[in-house]
Amino acid sequence: MNDGSSIINNFLMNWDKSIIQFKNFLKLEKSLSDNSITAYETDIRKLVTYIEIKKLNISPINVKLQDLKNFIEWINELELNARSQARIISGLKAFFKYLILEDIIETDPSSLLESPRLGRKLPEVLSIEEIDRIIAAIDLSKPEGQRNKAIIETLYSCGLRVSELINLKITNLYFNDGFIRVVGKGDKERLVPIGQKAMKEIKYYFQDRNLQPNIDKSSQNIVFLNRRGKQITRVMIFTIIKNLAKKAGIKKNISPHTFRHSFASHLIDGGADLRAVQEMLGHESIITTEIYTHLDREYLRDAIIRFHPRA
Repeated sequence: MNDGSSIINNFLMNWDKSIIQFKNFLKLEKSLSDNSITAYETDIRKLVTYIEIKKLNISPINVKLQDLKNFIEWINELELNARSQARIISGLKAFFKYLILEDIIETDPSSLLESPRLGRKLPEVLSIEEIDRIIAAIDLSKPEGQRNKAIIETLYSCGLRVSELINLKITNLYFNDGFIRVVGKGDKERLVPIGQKAMKEIKYYFQDRNLQPNIDKSSQNIVFLNRRGKQITRVMIFTIIKNLAKKAGIKKNISPHTFRHSFASHLIDGGADLRAVQEMLGHESIITTEIYTHLDREYLRDAIIRFHPRA
């Protein structure tokens, strides 16, 4: 007969084994970043802690819906906010979907688990006229003027995240084909169509960039540089946009991400296929069960040419 300590050890071993396998799945199959994988593990470990504290001796294969509901009530008593609770539930759903996928369990106990309602704040979206005003506010007589214009046009033309913009490489520009190669979340690469306007402004900026002395060796393949010849920072992009918005008299609270929201909103409003926009943005969720149709690259390019105001 097992004593209490061996029962606890078996309980922990079952969970540890399942969590390790789940992490390998996220890394190898889903190509998630280390930070994302750690976040999923942290959420599942909270459930393990709860089961351990309550001395329930439940393994991953015999968790029931009621167990999960009791766990959510427990974290609610810890006064975790609704957004944190929703994130934990999302992590649990991903974990149990993985167990289903691997035929470790037959029914998903999390399928009927409801997330708390979130008061979702809609992101700010700039109108085409507001984007034109921001670009018009750029002083092209200054050394950084053309670079800043190229930055704004690229953010808006391609719907890039700020991290994708600052890490954009010269060798990943395929202007002859009308695409750029972007490295997104989890080091996933995708091809994104780029409009003629953005390509033109980048080419103009390269005339200044090529004259820039002392380009840092580590930044020679980086598109956007600061005045010291090094890779431009996220903070600098935020500062550029905030200053231009103020100069243009725009009262909205905007950031680099605002251009990404505007990119998607304007395309969809113009009639672009939602799946095309999703692929161009590089959106993917681990808990999404629907497999999106693989889209031909020419179709993506046609979508942006037909519907993007800068095309």
